[in-house]
Amino acid sequence: MIDLHDIRYVRLGTRDLEGAVRYAHDILGLAEGGRGGNSKNGQSVYLRSDPRDHTLVYFDGDPHDHTVGFELREGVALDAAAAELERLGHPVHRGSDEECAQRRVGAVVQFRDPSGNRIDLLERQPRADRPFTPTRPVANTGFSHVGLRSTDPARDEAFWTGVLSAKVSDRIGAAPLLRIDEVHHKIALFPSAFAGVQHINHQVASIDDIMQSWYFLQGRGVRTVFGPGRHPTSGAMFLYFEGPDGMVYEYSSGVRQITDPAHRPRQFPFEPASFCMWGARPDIAEFRQ
Repeated sequence: MIDLHDIRYVRLGTRDLEGAVRYAHDILGLAEGGRGGNSKNGQSVYLRSDPRDHTLVYFDGDPHDHTVGFELREGVALDAAAAELERLGHPVHRGSDEECAQRRVGAVVQFRDPSGNRIDLLERQPRADRPFTPTRPVANTGFSHVGLRSTDPARDEAFWTGVLSAKVSDRIGAAPLLRIDEVHHKIALFPSAFAGVQHINHQVASIDDIMQSWYFLQGRGVRTVFGPGRHPTSGAMFLYFEGPDGMVYEYSSGVRQITDPAHRPRQFPFEPASFCMWGARPDIAEFRQ
């Protein structure tokens, strides 16, 4: 078992780097934390949502090129994690110096989950030496979780819980919501015909931030695809909206913490009421029957 500490970042390719960065700055409220590469070989822009060095990277590349990075628990060696993956039949790639520089880490191990989602493993990373200040008036408290597309959620659940250290908090139909710490979920696996990041979540301080953002997004022509609402699984209030290259972003607040070691996952039917207890209906393919 490879013990994960936390979700660390998402890397997204885009054909319009400056447009994606403007969206991250003006709409998401993320601060630019630096740039890498060059115009000839491709640039990367590092974006901050909390005290960490970066949690989102947009880079010149294929918009379907997505990677999610996870930190290992303190004391878990990266080489040992790579060896365990290889022992279990999951090929790994040890990052080159260039790939490590692109991720601003000393070392990285890369692999794919059974659906083909790209995953980076990192040792614990130090916090940035400067505070984070949102670039618009929203109390963004940080990057929290991702939805991943899964071509076989039961198989992928077995991988994330059997090879990595995730635990099932709840299920909506075939879709498991997985935690790696006390937060209700850091990974959600949604049935799909192909791999990739399905949505990216940032936490905000309160329902006021969600409602203010709803009006803010309406005023700027950003399409809301779900909510405002409240998830019956995690208890979180939420708002989902469309970003560059069709990526879905979510703000949420009030997510449930699971501290009971005897917690048993609940099974919710795959229906609109299982996604929102207030009655909102999603305009998101993976949330619809």
